[in-house]
Amino acid sequence: MLREWLIGYRAANTRAAYASDLQHWLAFLADAGVDPLAEARRLHTHAWLRAQEAAGAATATRARRLAAVSAFYAWLIAEEYTDRANPAAIDPKRKPRVNPHRTSTSGLSREQALALQADADADTGPQAARTAAIVALLLYTGIRVSELVGADVDQLGHDRGHRVLRFTAKGDEPHLVVLPPPVTRRLDAYLAGRTDLAGDRLPVPVGGAGARVRRPLVVTTSGRRLDRGAIWRLLRRLAKTAEIPVAMSPHVLRHTCATLARDAGARLEDIQDQLGHADARTTRRYDHGGARLDRAPAYTLAGYLT
Repeated sequence: MLREWLIGYRAANTRAAYASDLQHWLAFLADAGVDPLAEARRLHTHAWLRAQEAAGAATATRARRLAAVSAFYAWLIAEEYTDRANPAAIDPKRKPRVNPHRTSTSGLSREQALALQADADADTGPQAARTAAIVALLLYTGIRVSELVGADVDQLGHDRGHRVLRFTAKGDEPHLVVLPPPVTRRLDAYLAGRTDLAGDRLPVPVGGAGARVRRPLVVTTSGRRLDRGAIWRLLRRLAKTAEIPVAMSPHVLRHTCATLARDAGARLEDIQDQLGHADARTTRRYDHGGARLDRAPAYTLAGYLT
């Protein structure tokens, strides 16, 4: 049933995220010995949310998981797989409330961001160039980790003189990010060393004459598409080596991209476009760096009145 429900979502990233959220709920019920169809009730939902909070899950994470579970049960009811009430349809006052003005994620300072990139550049081993390219892509463009691991080499291109990466973003929307020189230098060095790209010779799949094989932008040593877990582990290793006291994750770099760009003077609407936020309020949640205080209207008014 889970697979049947997920088919209704076109974007692969959405399907993967919802599947992960549902698995978290189902694992909780399994540990409690509760049948998800015949026995799950709202009291189990509240217990699940409390367990997540105790484990340190962010408010936004808990809210997203609850929404996924609620959507799944709504589909089960609509498809007549069950006639029981939706256990995730809880009182709105008891739902995890996301602060619309501030995200709980802690970004890096300018010095920490530079230290992380320097540590990535100093990495050793056969995948050293890949390490430097991954950190630069996440830091300078703010793309989501799902977008990075889902990107293909053939999505690299040019647009009015700019190097760009095109991909399908959250919500199944086409999106594009500019790749500045610090990214292209590292990315080009990584791709130049990829033996699977040598000579640009591509096998043609059986029954697909003229079709191009998808070539992942970042790959494992065996040439397979890199997964999110590998990037999480990579970033945490680098943060530890660089002695950065932050619970490092790809989202930390997305947050860092937004806050440092804002501190550097980038317009909020331009940051919104780069991050692919449909709502400017989402972008504003990232804008709580020190420079926001420097831009406080109180200072502007003080200068005007004195």
